[in-house]
Amino acid sequence: MASVPASCPRPPQAAVRHLLPLPLQLQLVCRLRRLPLPQLGLSAAARRGEALPRAAEGGDGRAAAKEEEVDEEDEEEDVGGREAGEDDVARGAEGAGAARGSGRFAADYISLGIREPVYEVVEVKANGSVSTEKISRRQLLKSSGLRLRDTRSVDPSLWLMNSMPSLLVREQAILLNLGSLRAIAMHERVLIFNYNSPGGKVFLELLRPRLNPRNINGGPAMPFQLEVVEAALLSRIQRLERRLMHVEPRVATLLEVLPNRLTGDVLEQLRLSKQSLVELGSRAGDLKQMLIDLLEDPHEIRRICIMGRNCTLDKVSDDMECSVPLEKQVAEEEEEEIEMLLENYLQRCESCHGQAERLLDSAREMEDSIAVNLSSRRLEVSRVELLLQVGTFCVAVGALIAGIFGMNLKSYLENNTWAFWATTGGIAVGAVAGFFIMYKYLKDRKIL
Repeated sequence: MASVPASCPRPPQAAVRHLLPLPLQLQLVCRLRRLPLPQLGLSAAARRGEALPRAAEGGDGRAAAKEEEVDEEDEEEDVGGREAGEDDVARGAEGAGAARGSGRFAADYISLGIREPVYEVVEVKANGSVSTEKISRRQLLKSSGLRLRDTRSVDPSLWLMNSMPSLLVREQAILLNLGSLRAIAMHERVLIFNYNSPGGKVFLELLRPRLNPRNINGGPAMPFQLEVVEAALLSRIQRLERRLMHVEPRVATLLEVLPNRLTGDVLEQLRLSKQSLVELGSRAGDLKQMLIDLLEDPHEIRRICIMGRNCTLDKVSDDMECSVPLEKQVAEEEEEEIEMLLENYLQRCESCHGQAERLLDSAREMEDSIAVNLSSRRLEVSRVELLLQVGTFCVAVGALIAGIFGMNLKSYLENNTWAFWATTGGIAVGAVAGFFIMYKYLKDRKIL
């Protein structure tokens, strides 16, 4: 009977062990475990290098061989049992380690979900009803048909990045960013962000009377989105004009007082007025540029006209195509009205911007005049200082001569009574002569 090596385990199933011969069982198991194939037909004694029992020795030799085979089988069973026990322990340890690892992973796992922003807005509908509601970004995008990047211009949290005025036209909405006013105008409603800001309050005050049917006076009503756009532009222009009316009298008063009255308070008021004019001119200029860009792009104006209608724009010719001819005619008339509306507010914005620039130029000219006046005064002071320095130099020369005679050394002049008066007169005449000589020199060099 062939012996089984300790490195290759026994077949686990008893049925396979009884059906297949032992060599085939060993080959099958070793191939599955990828172990080297053992040498069959050798006993444990032969593998240890001992001599094999000879058949000539008779029955004792055969009995000894049978006993060795039985011992080898028992040894193999013990080794297989130990290996199976070790495998079970290893699998148990691996399972326990995996359980501990999964427990640590579950304990250390932290959810990193980002909180979706929620906006508090004022909703104004076409019938004039006003309500305050909270809407998430997902709901806002779903209801307005906008994309995520479109909301950057009206997001209140990005007001530092989006300070430039803008009017973006999309398929189902118009996004307004005019200073502190940020709104999304749709076909039947408008959502106002930062409704407590000055721009939002003025916009609401101008929009609500326009939606009242009593204020139409029997005339044709404009589409809701055009009412919103006009109210937004009007609120922005009126705010700029009010600031201009507040700054203009103050600047005119300062221009009358200066440059005769140069005090710290007057100069501080001039600085603040100039700062206000710079800010006003910058805002009016940005709004003017936005209106110019919108007027130069008829595609955007036509997109406003077809909003809420069964109309499309041809991609090649950019002409309006409507399913109902009457809607096309109305849309073309609205296009002309929008152009006239934008042109009107552009003129008002240019007037405000031009007046602010003129006042700013006057303030800058006054600053230049003040600078020249102060420079003239500093020049006069410098001339006086130079004359005093020349006189001091001449007197210092006379003091030097007097110091020489005061050294208590005999010069044979102290015995003469006329020496004192002659020396004093010479010092005075020399100082005056030196002063006039220096003065004439400075005049010739155009220093004084």
